[in-house]
Amino acid sequence: MTDLILWGRASSANLQKARWALEETGVRFELREVGGRFGGLDTPEFGAMNPNRLVPVLQHGELTLWESHAVVRYVAAVFGGETLWPVDPTDRAPIDQWTDWTATTFQRGWIPLFWQLVRTPPENHDTQAIAAALKDTVAALQIMNGQLEKTDYLAGDEFSYADIVAGVSLYRLTTMEVDLPSLAGIEAWHERLKRRPAFEKTVCISYEELRGRSAH
Repeated sequence: MTDLILWGRASSANLQKARWALEETGVRFELREVGGRFGGLDTPEFGAMNPNRLVPVLQHGELTLWESHAVVRYVAAVFGGETLWPVDPTDRAPIDQWTDWTATTFQRGWIPLFWQLVRTPPENHDTQAIAAALKDTVAALQIMNGQLEKTDYLAGDEFSYADIVAGVSLYRLTTMEVDLPSLAGIEAWHERLKRRPAFEKTVCISYEELRGRSAH
């Protein structure tokens, strides 16, 4: 048994962030699958852990933590050593910058795009919403590409948790039926991430079970 438990389903992009971070550290943890076809989010027990009734949730001893980026930061701080959690605040600042930018800007485009193209049944597709989400996605990718043409990873030349929270998008963006511009910096970054066993294990997962499903 372990006192480190991650709740969620493997096909959830937000769960993948937390799971990828844990796999990078090599720490032993238990994945308990809830949500989607597993159900369980509407139980009193899960609601007590996360009143939002969303995944992921991380339990570590007496701590119960939700919000994927908070979970990733915690995992990096506790288990990541200086590899994922630089001691110097100046070194850590750009990691937090790109992590927060992913939440406020990048996800505003690519997640609605995924929901429209994959999770929404074709007969309910909103072409205007798709076009708007695609525009926001491309604009964000171009910002990322500008950075990745200068550095190997988002926050510099070393892999960090900023790459985790943004990088979970790549499998979906490159396998969805959508035309995206060729961006050399992002393509090289994607190739570097694909060489990481934790990325392949936790992110490169079929999302077919989500097609046409509008529920969490």
